[in-house]
Amino acid sequence: MTEPTLFQGSTEPLAARMRPKTLDQFLGQEHLLGPGKALGDLIRRGDVGSCIFWGPPGSGKTTLAKIIANYTDRHFEPFSAVTEGVARVREIIKEAEERLKYNGQGTILFCDEIHRFNKGQQDAFLPWVENGIITLIGATTENPSFELTGALLSRCRVFVLEPLTDQHIRKIIERGTGEWGKGKSAGMVPGFDAEAIDLLVRHAQGDARRALNTLEAVFKHAEHQSPFPSPLGAELVRSVLEKPLPIYDKSGEQHFNLISALHKAVRGSDADGALYWLARMLAGGEDPLYIARRLVRMAIEDIGLADPRALSVTLAAKDAYHFLGSPEGELALAEAAIYLATAPKSNRAYAAFGDAQAAAQEHPAEPVPLHIRNAPTGLMKDLGYGKGYKYSHDYDQAYAPQEYLPEALRGVKWYEPADAGYEKTVRERIEWWEKLKRGAGPAPADG
Repeated sequence: MTEPTLFQGSTEPLAARMRPKTLDQFLGQEHLLGPGKALGDLIRRGDVGSCIFWGPPGSGKTTLAKIIANYTDRHFEPFSAVTEGVARVREIIKEAEERLKYNGQGTILFCDEIHRFNKGQQDAFLPWVENGIITLIGATTENPSFELTGALLSRCRVFVLEPLTDQHIRKIIERGTGEWGKGKSAGMVPGFDAEAIDLLVRHAQGDARRALNTLEAVFKHAEHQSPFPSPLGAELVRSVLEKPLPIYDKSGEQHFNLISALHKAVRGSDADGALYWLARMLAGGEDPLYIARRLVRMAIEDIGLADPRALSVTLAAKDAYHFLGSPEGELALAEAAIYLATAPKSNRAYAAFGDAQAAAQEHPAEPVPLHIRNAPTGLMKDLGYGKGYKYSHDYDQAYAPQEYLPEALRGVKWYEPADAGYEKTVRERIEWWEKLKRGAGPAPADG
């Protein structure tokens, strides 16, 4: 294999010129490409089969596919599921068959945004992947287990790419600055101060393409300054930067990842973590009432009777948002999140109800004990409905010991309050009722 150079033509956008051509030039994904790692070893051996690259934008999915084509001497055929359809796939397959038959060269069909294909369209790849006419490399930002068919996944290995680290982005900025400075006069060679680089790194959010596109925009803006700024400072960079949108998809995996993070921060009693994930979701355009519903769920599931006020607080936050709208109402959600995060935690009621539901499934037809059945008719009284029932208010402390569960479930204890928060009071109350049960006297005399 001929070792390609790092940069392509100078007329291309900076991001295209900077696209690595070899594994040595590629930054990031060490967990896949490092020594002894599966994908890196496969590429170096030239033995890569059909696979799916799942990762965020700018993590290197397209670049890796092109590198694989270089290392395996296969034809690289790009394809976008957004702009092209199955008809184009058939054309590519026909060309691939002829290429393999007459030149002996395999074809890599790189399908970008493969999750945009429906299930039937995805199945169109199957026979050609199966018989080896093409090597399919699909790229997706969405979770393949949700978006791709089982048949396709069974024929492809899935490799998960991660966002680039700040160190990777700094290196990319350094390389891009050097590339832009080639052939420039001494007074036009760009350089940045430390704060400006920090701004560029934060703005990139782990996306190499965004970093290079922003870098190019800054350079073009600087070229119109007189004299050319040296070094390029934070204020100049800030004047060029667009406000970065949070990485969020209200219908995709990020939606579930972020609400999971919010829930777990609340459960873990981390108020700052809860506020951050709440703010991320709101900034990404999530429906605040969806978040309000989930906060109510957290109050029920994770705080429960350790602090019964938590449910009232979250419902009040929901009503406040309804009343105020955005952005004022969002503060009510933030206050509710803080309240939940700092409240005592208990899932005892949640777990007890789960046990009761399981018992109802296991014993779905247990008869109601006769003594606690209502008897509105004479026939029902004759059958023993309500016989022996003790009316609690006729007894001291308004308590009379009697059974309320079916025979098969007598003696079970599903709810065991925690010894914290308000549940400590609940525990004391239950213990008091148990004490009354052990020492309860006979029913009061009639009349």
